[in-house]
Amino acid sequence: MNINTLIIGAGAAGMMCAAHAGPGTLVVDHAKAAGEKIRISGGGRCNFTNMHASAANFISRNPHFCKSALKRYTQWDFIALVDAYRIAWHEKTLGQLFCDDTAKDIVAMLRAEMDKARAQLWLQTSVGALHHDGTHFHVQLIRDGQMTQVVAKNLVVACGGKSIPKMGATGLAYQIAAQFSVPVVETRAGLVPFTFGEDRFKPLAGVALPSRISADGPAFDEALLFTHRGLSGPAILQASSYWQPGNSICVNLDPHGGLLAFLKEQRQAQGRKALTTVMGQYLPARLVDYLSAELQLAGNIADQSDARLQDISEGICRWILPPTGTEGYRTAEVTLGGIDTDALSSRTMGVKSLPGLYFIGEAVDVTGWLGGYNFQWAWSSGWAAGQAIAA
Repeated sequence: MNINTLIIGAGAAGMMCAAHAGPGTLVVDHAKAAGEKIRISGGGRCNFTNMHASAANFISRNPHFCKSALKRYTQWDFIALVDAYRIAWHEKTLGQLFCDDTAKDIVAMLRAEMDKARAQLWLQTSVGALHHDGTHFHVQLIRDGQMTQVVAKNLVVACGGKSIPKMGATGLAYQIAAQFSVPVVETRAGLVPFTFGEDRFKPLAGVALPSRISADGPAFDEALLFTHRGLSGPAILQASSYWQPGNSICVNLDPHGGLLAFLKEQRQAQGRKALTTVMGQYLPARLVDYLSAELQLAGNIADQSDARLQDISEGICRWILPPTGTEGYRTAEVTLGGIDTDALSSRTMGVKSLPGLYFIGEAVDVTGWLGGYNFQWAWSSGWAAGQAIAA
């Protein structure tokens, strides 16, 4: 079977690329349905992009690499596509955009774009041996027990990273990279909960509150959730992408900085009450009980000096915690690291040393923040490769 372009992976980036790569395009995936990560994302409503998307919201060994694709296919371009299909959407906090109805609307839109481009889609298809003969790629595809030898001028690797293996994630992209001597930046789980040993936060499981979390990078102001295994919630997931194993994280349980003034005010208003009772009016009571020994929260609030209240406030605002690790790829929303951007053209996503070979989406060493940024990278990088191939 002779085609122009073979795309491995029918996820966000692969389908976007197929919609723009021109005639003679075949997309293959071992899953039963296309866009499965899209379907489950955002609680089933798909956080499909972010109003504030820019290169500053991405992590990469080369922070400049993503600029070209993001500037040439922006969040506004994707929003215009969504609007053209009359998919209703809304903005949540921090510029996050979600479908009003279902993430399946985004999958259906991408499938329609592929159909318009006359791209073929083969599902439940696995990739066997592949090689390059100097001009074309020869790839064995196994479908319904039958093997098909595909000869393609272009090969686009869009099969993602290692995150969420139960959704079918594998390390295939990195295996293909190794075969063609394309360097890979060491990978690890990103946007992932932290774990702590000995059931440290088990008594607090289910407690959630606003927080400011930092770990070897910028601080993130979002919700924190205590779990049986450790810490989760948006702020934790964001910080996890910057965390280096062995280091501690800084947890601020009073991100708006109002605790000290509140305690001084309540010292006048209800001085006979226990300090823990008063603090339980500002923070979750279970959390205050948990911290009472560590912060020595004893006595009535009237007995606390300004200096003592200052110390308590600082303890709440700067709680240093050393995670034992993360929950890993099992629950990670993304894979950090990946195909070394030094090996790729930032304009085309093509491998510099082997014309016709492209890597896009999560497989590349470009990882977005939580909040629609990783989908935007999928759209932008998929579009860039598709445009280059069509040209």
